[in-house]
Amino acid sequence: MRELNERLRAFTLRPTNVANDVFDAATVALVEAFQRSRGLPLTGVVDATTWERLGEARWQLGARLLYLTRPYLRGDDVAELQVLLAQLGFNPGRIDGIFGPQLDSALSEFQRNCALDSDGALTQATLQELTRVRRTNANRSLVNDARDLAGFNPLATGSIVLCGESPFVPALALSLGDSPAIHVLKGTSHEESSDFANSHNVALVLSFQARPEVDGIHLHYWAGYHAHSRRGEFVASAFASALALVSDGPRVEVTGMALPILRETQMTTVHVEHGDLSEQVLHPIITALEGVVEQVIHRPG
Repeated sequence: MRELNERLRAFTLRPTNVANDVFDAATVALVEAFQRSRGLPLTGVVDATTWERLGEARWQLGARLLYLTRPYLRGDDVAELQVLLAQLGFNPGRIDGIFGPQLDSALSEFQRNCALDSDGALTQATLQELTRVRRTNANRSLVNDARDLAGFNPLATGSIVLCGESPFVPALALSLGDSPAIHVLKGTSHEESSDFANSHNVALVLSFQARPEVDGIHLHYWAGYHAHSRRGEFVASAFASALALVSDGPRVEVTGMALPILRETQMTTVHVEHGDLSEQVLHPIITALEGVVEQVIHRPG
């Protein structure tokens, strides 16, 4: 509880003058508030993902050296760096708080423009230059959003990954047909599925999870606390529109979230959670999903 309180205080959720060694209703409410702010399921439980994100929230820009390394550095400071660069017109990729190759490239480009050593590391000299220019650019829109709105980031041509524990996975794979452009991942974790997708020519990831407690079908796309995936939202909304036409179909919701599978994958990803569905309704649902996939993704032959 002591470390949890410290992490909640770092996120300004727990008053500094309050000592609480009991995980009570007030603590549950604070955890849920943090989960809501980070696009995580509102469980009030400090699971592994919530604990990890609480740890990331304690980092402020300038508190540590940021650079490209393995595993990638993660934290609120990384997200703030991504936002600053995007406001200046340097494309750091998705604002996800992960220091990956695209952020390294954007930071190096910024350093070159400022006649600094272009090593891709957030040194004190680089931070001072960012601090100097941020005062006049704080209200500028992100270059990521501008590119999406201008149509510079269309859905790419490539293969499709189907993963997760759900009857949707084999049924949709069968419906899409036998093709080398369809990758069906069985028994893989979110991390393994993400690593596979990021290292192959993948244009779309569809992740499925059967959850008996879910009422209907919930479609999730990437949405962090600074930005969201417009392409993910488009595909999820297209799925929802198609599913709404299914006769006697289940209730459908579309929500932006920052679940691990959505955060870790660099391409358009939709995570589908669903409750118990009858065989009678499963077939038209699969047909509807297949129709949308064929419209939004061109698979290589």
